[in-house]
Amino acid sequence: QVQLMESGGGLVQTGGSLRLSCLASGSILSFNVMAWYRQAPGKQREFVTISSGGRTLYADSVKGRFTISRDNAKNTVFLQMNSLKPEDTAVYYCKAIRGQIDYWGQGTQVTVSS
Repeated sequence: QVQLMESGGGLVQTGGSLRLSCLASGSILSFNVMAWYRQAPGKQREFVTISSGGRTLYADSVKGRFTISRDNAKNTVFLQMNSLKPEDTAVYYCKAIRGQIDYWGQGTQVTVSS
């Protein structure tokens, strides 16, 4: 059973930074895709960034501020978030895809105060 565990969320002021981590129970090399999504209160879950086959893609709202990276030896994917804004406040979820199966973590709360 694949498990993904996010950490690193918290409360930060506008303009601050946070680094989220997503620890997988197995090798992340076994996943075709690693990604981050987020869900703000009262809104649908939305795409943030994806890493697949050495390529990355970002939502326009985070481009230039967020960076996804991987440490394959530690089975961990990171999301570095800089220049945070109040509209970045959300629960952030890690997602992994192996074949046609999606796996999700439980999420970590990020709150950006104005």
